[in-house]
Amino acid sequence: MDTATITAIISVAAAISGIVLGWLGRSRTVRQDTAQDAGRDARLQSDMEYIKHGIEEIRIEQRVQGQRFDALAERVTRAEESVKQAHKRLDRLEHGQ
Repeated sequence: MDTATITAIISVAAAISGIVLGWLGRSRTVRQDTAQDAGRDARLQSDMEYIKHGIEEIRIEQRVQGQRFDALAERVTRAEESVKQAHKRLDRLEHGQ
């Protein structure tokens, strides 16, 4: 074999190895990107679940506060009625004497 043939074979082998190494590097990068995307998606999903849980707790607390407000409004109404009756009794006592 002459040197031109050996040079051509070495050149072809170098080109093929360059292609293979490039392909392997690209596939490694794609795998790393996929793993990073999966990690990012998992964190995002976790954050969304945390936010949803917080919103649910706020809704529950808001519902409880509404019930407390309703109970307090009822108590105030009963107290006002009682005060009104007490004033009527006091007025009767004052006018009766």
